[in-house]
Amino acid sequence: MNARTARPAGYGIRCARPGEAGAIAALLARAFAEDAVMAWMFPDAGGDADAIADGGAGGRGRGTARFFALLQRQQRPRAGAVRVAATSGGQLLAAALWSGPGRWQPSAARELATMPRYAYVFGVRRLARAAGVQNALHDAHPDTPHWYLPTLGTDPRFQGTGVGSALVREQLAHCDRLGQPAYLESSMISNIPFYEGLGFRVTGEIRLPDGGPTLWPMWRDADADADAGPRRR
Repeated sequence: MNARTARPAGYGIRCARPGEAGAIAALLARAFAEDAVMAWMFPDAGGDADAIADGGAGGRGRGTARFFALLQRQQRPRAGAVRVAATSGGQLLAAALWSGPGRWQPSAARELATMPRYAYVFGVRRLARAAGVQNALHDAHPDTPHWYLPTLGTDPRFQGTGVGSALVREQLAHCDRLGQPAYLESSMISNIPFYEGLGFRVTGEIRLPDGGPTLWPMWRDADADADAGPRRR
């Protein structure tokens, strides 16, 4: 732990409550303040985690918070899709978005209905770039049925305390009971060892178009010792 890290009081893992969407979006914006993909999609204004925590992150902070609010809207029709680590007093420490097997991709009708919200989040100038990210992730997505973790974020004050790994392990234990694999994309190479410690392995690279950053797809079999990997399109 470093000077910015606080040791959390006792906490539990639970489903997000309807009134927590805004706080979860703000938490994820802080967690992704230095993320390469977020910086590429929202290049107009900087903003580190300290600035976002103080409410002064400028365009990127507002944009990423709106983006994560939109992702939650897409996830919430699925029971248990937004999960949090939180204290008994309601302080949010970390959040994760999950999609079950066969449910990671919204229907064409739902995507079309969401387009005005995407335009609001990204603006006209950045909308094509955001669509390029989405298309690249969709093209690389494995066909093998799996649980998908598109987003995991821990409040920077609690990073390195085990909160994020506890949140993920709770769902991975469920995957193991069902005998089902899990998949994610790491947008930061520095996070790969964290996910490897949870049983994931890198399966390739996803290079975003127009000189964008690289993401690393990662796969975890229900049996951590299995050698089978995902089938790709």
